[in-house]
Amino acid sequence: MNLTDGNWPPALREAVVGLAEGEVAAARLGFFAEVMGWGPDPGAWPTTPEPELLALARLVMQGFGRLPAARVARRLGSLRVAAASRVRAVGAAGRSLRVGTGEVEAEVPEPSHAGFFGLDTYRLRHRQFDGALGPWITREVLIVGDAVTVLPYDPVRDRVLLIEQMRMGPFGRGDPLPWQLEAIAGRIDPGETPEEAARREAVEEAGLVLGRLEKVAEYYPTPGAVAEYLYSYVALCDLPDGVAGVFGAVEEAEDIKGHLLSCDALMAALAGGEISNAPLLLTVLWLQRERGRLRG
Repeated sequence: MNLTDGNWPPALREAVVGLAEGEVAAARLGFFAEVMGWGPDPGAWPTTPEPELLALARLVMQGFGRLPAARVARRLGSLRVAAASRVRAVGAAGRSLRVGTGEVEAEVPEPSHAGFFGLDTYRLRHRQFDGALGPWITREVLIVGDAVTVLPYDPVRDRVLLIEQMRMGPFGRGDPLPWQLEAIAGRIDPGETPEEAARREAVEEAGLVLGRLEKVAEYYPTPGAVAEYLYSYVALCDLPDGVAGVFGAVEEAEDIKGHLLSCDALMAALAGGEISNAPLLLTVLWLQRERGRLRG
């Protein structure tokens, strides 16, 4: 691909090329352009906010010399989600209790798997609490990206809408009934805020237009091995009889059934162990605490 260095914004070129020069630099630029589907005219390149584009470039280039460009290109959608997640992670709030230094020395991760999600193998070491650098360790990380969950709540009728769908996690564990009762959930698309994603997913998964969003929490659900960060909400909305149906994106093979439950039935399901996924558990406990305020 005939792409001259002069076509590239300096920050993007540095993210793609690093310290490489000559033929290696040209090969790296060509690889990135092929993955992105870019031609030789920079005026035709789609615009992406620079922080997300630079993060995406670094993720794409992890596959250089390891994976064919066409295979990386098939994952471009999920890599964009991961890149946007990295930008949000850098802009996250500070800390008051944690005393870790943040000093981590890591080699370039090895992409062990590149499917709908990625699995990267890291070799790293970090500063320990006694001040010394720890030993080199090897760890695998499932690259998922940021997502939202939202529980629709009607404070007038004092009821919620849950969704039910088959889930691969319980299936892979050997659960004989891998269908889960959940809050509405989905990935945050590049360029979206978590709130916008929550509203979009409510339409796609339940046909609902949400009112005011109440933030429950933001958190890592499985920090030991999964690069996923969740933003959970309760949304005030109108939930009349007959609003629950079957929804989902056909192109994503989604098959999602809605369930209307009174808040008393929801709390009974919680107490009886019928709710078995962390985001919904957390959200129901929050609703239990805030229910009186929301009804008022």
